[in-house]
Amino acid sequence: MTEVAIVTGAAGALGAEVAHTLRARGYRLALVDTERGRDRLQGLASSLGGSIAVAGDVAGDALWREAMPRIEGELGAPPTAAALIAGGWRGGHPLHEEADDEAWRGMLDANLETAYRSLRALLPPMVAKRRGAVVLVGSRVVERPWTGAGAAAYAASKAAVVALAEAAAAEVLEHGVRINAVLPSTMDTPSNRASMPKADSTRWVSLGSAAGVIAFLLSDDARDLSGAAIPLYGRA
Repeated sequence: MTEVAIVTGAAGALGAEVAHTLRARGYRLALVDTERGRDRLQGLASSLGGSIAVAGDVAGDALWREAMPRIEGELGAPPTAAALIAGGWRGGHPLHEEADDEAWRGMLDANLETAYRSLRALLPPMVAKRRGAVVLVGSRVVERPWTGAGAAAYAASKAAVVALAEAAAAEVLEHGVRINAVLPSTMDTPSNRASMPKADSTRWVSLGSAAGVIAFLLSDDARDLSGAAIPLYGRA
């Protein structure tokens, strides 16, 4: 039977690359992103075939209550693989210069809350089937927090994502479910190239490379790997 995978943040550069990679490997896909990304999401789902688009608040329970039965109904099974890529970055000010909680709340919602709500929805059916694999996206700043100066809220949220992944991995391992994280440095995306035009992008992590690692972690080839945080640093 064809496996079903879910990709959150699928309208973004990395999410779309992961979707292409997983579809090429035969997965049916549920592609999830915000309402703002609905058009890109639907276009991606149409171009890939065997895929559905789900737009809404990834950090909210309402999306998941509607999405899980829809995925099983339209794709034939609940997801046994999940690439949880939804997230964001915000920085530019030291913590002592922040005038309000906007950046803090925004990063916790975009990074940690999306991961938490996704796991809450996805893990129970995986545990029930005693089969599943999940990959979350952290950041190199998790292992090198001083490099997050000027973006402390982002650094803290990504560290929390990885801690959540590692703790949950220990909880579900005996139920046949694996959870791992990847820790990319700067990704070679159009937005990063636009914001850092003078940087040497050849040293960054390519989207294809990152997607390949994520696909490997979701595959049976990585069946003995769980609770890991894999550095994806490129040469940056």
